[in-house]
Amino acid sequence: MTIRAQEIAPRDGGSALSLLGCRVQLLLMPNTFTHVALPLLASVTTTTATMPLFPPPPVQGPPPFAIIKEFETKTATKAVAPEKPKETRLICKGCSDNENIALKYFQDAGIKDRNALATILGNIKQESMFVPNVCEGGSRTSYHSCYGGYGLIQWTSANRYYGLGDFAKRFGGNPSSIYTQLRYLTNEVQWKDIETRMKTPGKSINRYMNYAYDWIGWGIHGARTSYAHEYASKLISVEV
Repeated sequence: MTIRAQEIAPRDGGSALSLLGCRVQLLLMPNTFTHVALPLLASVTTTTATMPLFPPPPVQGPPPFAIIKEFETKTATKAVAPEKPKETRLICKGCSDNENIALKYFQDAGIKDRNALATILGNIKQESMFVPNVCEGGSRTSYHSCYGGYGLIQWTSANRYYGLGDFAKRFGGNPSSIYTQLRYLTNEVQWKDIETRMKTPGKSINRYMNYAYDWIGWGIHGARTSYAHEYASKLISVEV
């Protein structure tokens, strides 16, 4: 749009500058400035079309745009696993690491009765004092260097002694390790024969000791029953 300006001579002798298309004319009078409202002097010249009205009249009908509802954002939350119920277990107060390793292992195997566990621990203590690399006579050596009973329950007969080495070779593990020996012990036929009876709760130590004889087949009873009673008094219940 082009706005033209021209100087015109007012009727009273002054000079004036007129902006065509404007409603106000500034009259330059001697010593004064006067604003005079005048009618629109001329149409505004445009290059292409008539100047649209401003502001534009309201548009009838639906608005020329759509109102978009934003999707609700969801905060990612990490699934929380249900809390595992607590379990009552027995631990041996004042006992060695190996004693508690054996105690935990047999509980994991399904033996829960205090007297049954105490009987098992008493027999292992009588046989080896929970030293897995002890050879018959008391020396501590590797499995392959022992000639005689070896390990936690002093495996002595040929089939049981060599069975330990074969088990370690076949399933992995060190035959002088307490972990390998506990796995072998609970896979022997002799243990399987008494396992159900040892899992039956409510028996006396003497009754469980009778079952244990079929498992170990000791030649000397020794202090195994006394050890069993000591363990029974040291086992305490905890929630884990």
